[in-house]
Parts: sequence; structure tokens; C-alpha cells
Amino acid sequence: MRLRAFVTGGTGFVGTNLLRELVERGWEVTALVRETSPLEDIENLDIKRVTGDITDAQSVFEAMPPGVDGVFHVAASTSIWSGNNTMQTAINVDGTRNVVAAALTCGAQRFIHTSSFVVWGFHKKLLTEESPRLENADWINYVRSKHEAENIVKEAVKNQTLDAVILNPAHILGPGDRHNWSRVIRLVNERNLPGVPSGGGNFADVREVARAHIQAFHRGKTGQNYILGGEDTMFLEVVKMTGEILDRNVPRRATPAWLLKAVARLYILKSAISGKEPDLTPEGAAMITQHIPCDSSKARRELGYQFTPVRALLEDSCAWLRHKGMLV
Repeated sequence: MRLRAFVTGGTGFVGTNLLRELVERGWEVTALVRETSPLEDIENLDIKRVTGDITDAQSVFEAMPPGVDGVFHVAASTSIWSGNNTMQTAINVDGTRNVVAAALTCGAQRFIHTSSFVVWGFHKKLLTEESPRLENADWINYVRSKHEAENIVKEAVKNQTLDAVILNPAHILGPGDRHNWSRVIRLVNERNLPGVPSGGGNFADVREVARAHIQAFHRGKTGQNYILGGEDTMFLEVVKMTGEILDRNVPRRATPAWLLKAVARLYILKSAISGKEPDLTPEGAAMITQHIPCDSSKARRELGYQFTPVRALLEDSCAWLRHKGMLV
């Protein structure tokens, strides 16, 4: 009998790769999609698409198959602008509460929750699943709301009503990226990159992150977190490799953190006048000037998680963007 999956966030970067992996492994897949969701990257997949929204509890309940084997809750708002805080909290916190409630009501066998490595706060030392949680990044609503979402999942596990596993990816690269690091790649290609952030971190292969979700269903321990990192690389080196791949000149030095943060404040003032989302926010400046090294040994040991060299990830990302006509 085929395993059945219910997926939220299936039209996003991680979600599209997860849907593809599930289909290739023979799962019967139901994907919850919003009316406005772009379907280009999943329209050829053999899945059932159901229109709904995780912020609408009834639509989630009606879309989720009774007794489904695995609920993969990938949907989230990754905005780092305070102007989107209300919407983001509704998606990340209330949406997670709705999906958990539906999973419990529908008798889902297992729940895989996609979180982030930033929920532990800004660490300077090697981050592990046992690291203490710092509150130094809680002024950023993305961090705070993802932490609250994790707590909802953990509380359901604690009450012995939900069998859930939590995954915490670091920075993600690979095919299917339309909005994250692909923006940096496009700016390098267009010779418009204004500067390079001074931070760095671990870079995960989106395809390995997707596979880790499925392995978490099969092998993950209930209530446990798994950090999904990769090669530890400074952002300057990422930009340098991108320039080499695209044959473009790039900055040789990182932009000082104080300057990025000052520019972010100017963008906020401009945004207050225009009402438009700024290109750089104080939250964004704080995040891209951090270097948080991650330890993925637990995921490698228990889930068979694997790393892909950052240069190979960038080459794959550039090839996908070219194929989609996004690199001219």
C-alpha cells in the first residue's frame, strides 16, 4: 500500500523539491495550495492539489486526508520586514496551530515540521541541538514566530497526542530557488551587487533537505530536532564563487556590518514615506552579518543526511535559473 502525504508550502523552494521526492518514491501526495500560489514548478507532478490556506483552520481540516501517514508542514513566511509581522505571525504561528489541530483530528500518523536554525538565536559557538536558546534575535519576528511554532508542535508531542519530528535547516541553496540566494546570484549576473554581507554559515542542498524530511518520517525520533547544515562558508566566498561561475567581477571585500546596518536604517526611513517594502531592513542586516556554525552530525548519523559542496550547489542553482530564463 502506498504511503500518503499531506504537504503545506508545496509551491515554495523546499516544498517543490519535497513534492518531487515524495512522488519519485511512490507516495500518494495531497498538497495544500493557496488560490494565488504559483504552480509552474509542480504542475507536471502526479499529485492532488487542494485549494486552501493554513490560516483558515476549516480549509486545512477539509483538505487533509483522514488517517494520512505523514503531514509535512513546510509552509512559512520568511519575511524579515516588520511591516509584514502581523501576516507572518498569522502564517507561522496560527497556521502551525491549525495544521497541528487538523493532524490530530484527522488521525495523522506522523508530523514533520520544517523550522529553522535561527530559532536558537544568534550563536557564536558551534550550534547543536543541545545549545541553549538565546533571546538576542527575538526582536526579529521571523525568529520569534518560528520559535513559537516549534513550541506548538513540541507541546502537542509533550501531551502525547502528536508524533512529530522537527527539522532545522541552515542556509539553503539549489534548484527551485526564486527568492532567496537566487537574488544574490541574479544581482551578480546583472553586475548590480551593491556589496557583500560580512557573515557566513552552513549551506544545505535543498534536495538533501527534502530527502531529510522523508528520512525524518521513517527514522526520526519523536520530539527531536535535527539541524540540517552543510559546508561552512563565508558569504564573501559564496559571492566570489558565483562570480567565477558567471564570469562576473565581484567585490573583493565584505561590506562592514556597521555600514550595512546604517544603510538598513535609511531604507526604513524611505519605506516609511513610500509605503513599499525596503530592499534591506534592520532585521535583514542583523541576520546577514552573523556567522553561525552548525553541527549536523545528529542528522547525518540518524537520518543519513548528506552535504553537497557549495560550489556545486551554486553551479546547479545557476543552471536552473538559466533554464527558467532568470539569468540573461
